[in-house]
Amino acid sequence: MQPHDAGEVADRYVDGLARLDPGAARAIGALAQDLWAPLGPEAVQALADLARGTLADLALLAPEQDSPGAPSHLARALTERLGSDLALHDAGFTGGLVAPLASPAHMVMMGLESAAGSTDDDAVVSGLGEVPAALQAYAERLAATSADGYTVPALQSRTLAGQLRRWADPERDDRLGALLPGELDDPTRQVLDRAREACRELADWLEQEHAPRGRTQDAVGEDLYRVTSGAFLGTQVDLPETYAYGWSRLAELTREAETIAAELGCAGVAEAEALLDADENGRVRVGPELVGWVEARMERAHDLLDGTIFDVPRGHPCGAVLAAPGSGSIYYSPPDPAGTRGGRVVWSTPTGADTIPTWREVSTVHHEGLPGHHLQHVVTASIEGLHPWQRHLCHVHGYAEGWAHYTEGRAYAWGLLQHPGERLGVVLAQRWRAARIVIDMGLHLGYPIPADNGFTDATGWSIDVGVDVLTQAAGCDRETATFEVVRYLGWPGQALAFSTGARLWEEARHAALAGGRFTERSFHEQALGLGPMGMAPLRRSLAEMSHA
Repeated sequence: MQPHDAGEVADRYVDGLARLDPGAARAIGALAQDLWAPLGPEAVQALADLARGTLADLALLAPEQDSPGAPSHLARALTERLGSDLALHDAGFTGGLVAPLASPAHMVMMGLESAAGSTDDDAVVSGLGEVPAALQAYAERLAATSADGYTVPALQSRTLAGQLRRWADPERDDRLGALLPGELDDPTRQVLDRAREACRELADWLEQEHAPRGRTQDAVGEDLYRVTSGAFLGTQVDLPETYAYGWSRLAELTREAETIAAELGCAGVAEAEALLDADENGRVRVGPELVGWVEARMERAHDLLDGTIFDVPRGHPCGAVLAAPGSGSIYYSPPDPAGTRGGRVVWSTPTGADTIPTWREVSTVHHEGLPGHHLQHVVTASIEGLHPWQRHLCHVHGYAEGWAHYTEGRAYAWGLLQHPGERLGVVLAQRWRAARIVIDMGLHLGYPIPADNGFTDATGWSIDVGVDVLTQAAGCDRETATFEVVRYLGWPGQALAFSTGARLWEEARHAALAGGRFTERSFHEQALGLGPMGMAPLRRSLAEMSHA
């Protein structure tokens, strides 16, 4: 039956998705006991078939109407997302995905941690019991994709193997054991032990069988990079121009950092960093004190911005929790659709750190919490006119990370920073994201390093050069920088989402305010009201909004 409008097509798609993915089922209010979607090759193919059929239905619709709020916004958002999903599938990237933060194994772990966050021990134990079958299905998926011609570089398999071993090691971060603190009865202990053993078995398989199938060269090359970067951003970009923009942005931020260092009475940025790091009054102790500091800064941001720069939905405070040290991940975990768990920032500190300097971390608070990811999520969830697919299921890195990076960069203008040291921390964080562009593109595409760039004398990229540039640009430790660079290699193009996405948001804000029809507050309200979508459809919708 031919669909009447985009809403009907989206309804059919979400209904189909709910049969394949318990997260989608819960998003539309259906019951689903499983903590994660099936991971085997059949599930990957079923999702691709659903996307292909939905795109065919969208193609049957009447030409879209070009006015804000019309069903065309949903149609163009859904068309872009499913087209990107299929491109990733057809390239083998989806079926063969192995990445330090984004593999199906991580999806299993996040499902378990979400259940633990809801204090449902029965769900956690049940989920742990499913871990062996889930990881076996994931291995079968990787083997099938490899047989079809796509295998990730060997480094990614070895990196994931190392993470799996740490998750299962009671003497290291033991993320599995942390799910059930306290004394365990024998049946529960056996379930936990089998889950740990499944992690070790998958790690062995990755190292001994899958890694030897992969390339020793980590770069994916231009053809695949265009597919992956286009999917992460929701648009295609001029790759050489974007690489040049990354270097120019690095230079601009370096000049700003040097100006702030001079304001602090220092001869350069490195001296300013050392001065701020040595200030014991500017550090918080890892543990409850850190959690309290993060939550207090978000409360302050709410009080400063609500009703002036944004309209923050009521009843959605953002919490914070600590993750295992050294895991390399600080991220935002959104509220579950049922409202049983609120949004929270999940924070990992460097291994062995007893305290952290707050001046470096203010940018992360605002990026992950308010007014970054948390605000975008709770605003989206509060707009009843958005289709459930957009409210709960549509995620585009360029949109979400671009928004968070945009708001982080506006922190000084909005009065969120308390002293020049915090402003330097934000500038260094912005410089980190700009460095991501040049490192990611340089490693994958083989672009040359320009002379006199201020960060390295090398003329070509390697992992070590990338780590050197990132430690200098962001002022981060080498452990964190190494994790980041390996992550870029396993997730080609995702690193562009931050600065490139923010570039779009900045351009849209300038255009809207220049037209005189919007204040900053009304622009944010209207832009977020469109809901998540790829950068190409968002750019078109925002242009319509500015000229309506």
